[in-house]
Amino acid sequence: MTVTEGAILAAAAAAAGAVNSVAGGGTLISFPALHHQFGPLGAQYANATSTVALWPGTWGAMAGYRKEMEGSGPLLRRFALPCLLGGGLGAWLVPVSGERVFALLVPWLILGATVLFAFSGRIARRLEARDAGEAERPGPAILLYQFGVSVYGGYFGAGIGILMLAALSFMGMRDIHRMNGVKMFLGMLINAVAIAVFVSCGLVRWPEAAVMAVAAVGGGFLGASLSRSFSRESIRSFVIGVGCVVAGMEFWQAYGRPV
Repeated sequence: MTVTEGAILAAAAAAAGAVNSVAGGGTLISFPALHHQFGPLGAQYANATSTVALWPGTWGAMAGYRKEMEGSGPLLRRFALPCLLGGGLGAWLVPVSGERVFALLVPWLILGATVLFAFSGRIARRLEARDAGEAERPGPAILLYQFGVSVYGGYFGAGIGILMLAALSFMGMRDIHRMNGVKMFLGMLINAVAIAVFVSCGLVRWPEAAVMAVAAVGGGFLGASLSRSFSRESIRSFVIGVGCVVAGMEFWQAYGRPV
């Protein structure tokens, strides 16, 4: 890894950490940067390394939301088990599926996450229109939904922030800053167990992960601290644009390149 490559990865990680703390979708920035560096056969390594690199950023983001998360302990404990079980299962499926299958799925995963982002504003507005209180006891359906989100999060993860915000909205939560803090904590649990699986399988490239982790922490804390000063719609539009470009590049790499 050259100095220039390290600088590019650090910038991508800082941006991803900031975006994750506000709107989610940081993987759409960090993954392609790593995939480009590792080459066409490095999708699994890029995925695992991106997960490790962005994980410390969740701690920085949670620090930025520490006031809003006061009193959320009971809610977080109820979500912990499905997050841990689902994240572990999803991460286990990465090496089991193999590099070729994963590489073929990546463009569709990115496209799906981008489409989800494109409609997330409309979904959020409909959820806002629901007359609900601050009910914070997730029932079996919500917990099962969170397990499914966690499986996807352990496998790839782009877009899980929006999926989790939707579940919290259905429960009746309305404070977006508190919801973001809860979302970051649940993502931290999912990725913690996923990282353990990736490390045991030897899928993490540590030099790149270390450089990006430091940048992601700063980006996550800065994004959380400045989230009240920026429009979530403008950040979402930026992520959607990145997702469209990356999806096109990944489709070409997986399906359009000459054999």
